[in-house]
Formats: sequence, C-alpha cells, structure tokens
Amino acid sequence: MSAPVVSTRVIAGVAVALFAAPMVFSLASAVVAFSTGTAGRWWPLTLAILLVTLLTVSYARVLWAAFLGRLTWRHRLDVAAIAVIAYGVPLFAGAGWVGLPMAFISVASVVFVRPAVTWTVTLAAIAVTPVLILLIGMPLPVALLYGLLAMPTIAPMTYGVAWLCRLIDDLREARAELARRAVDEERLRFSRDLHDTLGHTLHAIALRAELGERLVTTSPERAGAELAEIQRIARTSVHDVRELVRGYRATSLATELDGVAAVLGAAGIRCDKPELPAELPGHVHAPLGWVAREAVTNVLRHSTATWCEVTVHTEEGSVHLEIVNDGGPSTGRFSRGNGLTGLAERMKAAGGALEAECGGGRFRITASVPL
Repeated sequence: MSAPVVSTRVIAGVAVALFAAPMVFSLASAVVAFSTGTAGRWWPLTLAILLVTLLTVSYARVLWAAFLGRLTWRHRLDVAAIAVIAYGVPLFAGAGWVGLPMAFISVASVVFVRPAVTWTVTLAAIAVTPVLILLIGMPLPVALLYGLLAMPTIAPMTYGVAWLCRLIDDLREARAELARRAVDEERLRFSRDLHDTLGHTLHAIALRAELGERLVTTSPERAGAELAEIQRIARTSVHDVRELVRGYRATSLATELDGVAAVLGAAGIRCDKPELPAELPGHVHAPLGWVAREAVTNVLRHSTATWCEVTVHTEEGSVHLEIVNDGGPSTGRFSRGNGLTGLAERMKAAGGALEAECGGGRFRITASVPL
C-alpha cells in the first residue's frame, strides 16, 4: 500500500508558522525597545504596533496564498505594503528595525509567476539591503555580512517550501489521474469480457433453439437432447457471468476449442476439432481462448460459412492460432467491430498480436502469443 500524500494545507500552515514566528518575536523585541525611547508619547508606539501588525498579517497572507498557489491581485497589495514597511521603517526608525527587509526578500521569491521577474526583484531587494543598512548608520562589514550573507538565505527557504507544495499537488493530481485510468481500464475490461462471454453463449443458445424447433416434429429425441444442451449452456453462462463479475474468470484455450466443433456443427458449419501442441504454457490459454471464442461468434453472426478450419501450432518462439472460414466478404473489405477491437487489445496486453484479413471469400484471423 502506498503512503498517503500529506495535505498541502498542513505543510503550508506549518511553514507559515515557522517563517512568521521568528519575525513576530523580532518585531515584538523591536517594539519593546522602541517604546522605551518614546516614553510619554503614545502615537509613535501606536503607529509602530499598527505597522508591525500590518506587516505580520500581510506576510502570513502572502506566504499562505503562495504555498497553495492561490495568489490574486489583493496579494499584490500585501506585497507592496510589505516592501514599504520593510524598507521604510528601518530608514526612519533606526537600526532596531534592520531585520525587516528579510520579509520582502522572503515573499519576492514566491509571488511572481515569471522566473525572470522573480530573479530580478529578489536580487534587487538583496542588493538594496546593504545600502539601507549603511544609511541607518551601521558599519560596512556589518552591512555586507548581514545584507549579503544572512538575509538572502530566507529566499531559497521560502522558494523551497513553495516548490514542495506544488510538487505535492502534482503528486495528488497524478494519483487521481491514475485512479481514473484504472477505473476506465476496469470498465473496458468488464465490457469486453461481458461482450465476449455473453455474445458467444447467447448465439449458441439461439442456434440450439432453432435446431430444436426444426427437430420437434421429425425427431423428438434429438429435439430433447438440444433442449438439454440449451439448459446446460445457460447454466454455464450464469456461472461464467458470476465469475466475470468477481473478476476471477479464466478462459482456457483447450476448453474453448472443445466447444468449437460442437457449436459450429449445430449451425451446419463443418469444423474438425483441432489438436493442441503438447505442454503449452499457461499464460497463452487465456488470450488465445478469447480469440477462439470471439472468432467462432463472428462466424455464427456475420458469415455464411459452410466450413471453418482451426489450427494451433508453435513457430519461432510463439504460439499461433489461425481460424479460417469461407464466409468472408467478396469485396476484401470489412469493418472491425467491438469484438475484434477487444481481441486486439487483449493480445497487445499479453505481448502478442492479432491480424484479421479477408480475400477470395475467405476470412482469416491469426493470433500469436510469445512462449
């Protein structure tokens, strides 16, 4: 069983908390330090608290939307507010707010759709940061160390989380697509099996019933035997359908070929029981058994054949099943129905091939499966 995919919302929520928590702590420390220098004046402290709150909320909103891939034009306004606060507050309030540019560097790496714009804005923000640090009175070594080495590390971290969230979404979509394909393939398999199973059986029942109707007056004993055979075929069909629904039905080439001569003979089509090569591997029986069943059904439904020849032989590492009858179209053209299409799909899945051709009033189906 495959491991469950972690929710993108969980990862996004944890990442936003991890990114925002250190910033909130740093901003709280800056507000406390700022309040000690503005004793007796309430409006600078109130303004600082409002700006800190706005920065925190905007930062969390932008990261959450970026991680979930739900950025809108409103988040562009949040980014603008972050840029103004991150670079404006340190310029006017001093070195205590020197860490604010890190917020804009963080969001700049994930808010733009085009990579060129992302790289340009992020690198520009990193380049401007040391200049800002110098303007607020900090020494050059500190500006270079803090602005070019410490702060830029936040950009790849933010980008990495956004990339991880996108990867998880892609994985979830891929799993959903695989599940849809599995359902479609199962539906196709079931419809194909149902067509091949009931198509053959119902035609056999119809032919036996017609023969029994003709024999009622001339040979009651033979008519009774045909009715008994119809009952047997019907019971077998019920069993086959039940097994088909369960998904465990296995078709045997030997079993199908045993019934070929009897079914065709009941329809007045001459057919000798074919001989199987000795020690055929088990994997060839199911696909070739379906070919034999569908081919015989087609002979009964779509042809006016008087004889049908079935041969099975091994050649060049493959088992070949060939079914020929004299009821093919005289024009040399025919259309592939659901039966032949389903057979071709079965043979392809088994690593084999199916060919159907007609000419000279004959119709030939050749199927091969590697040994």
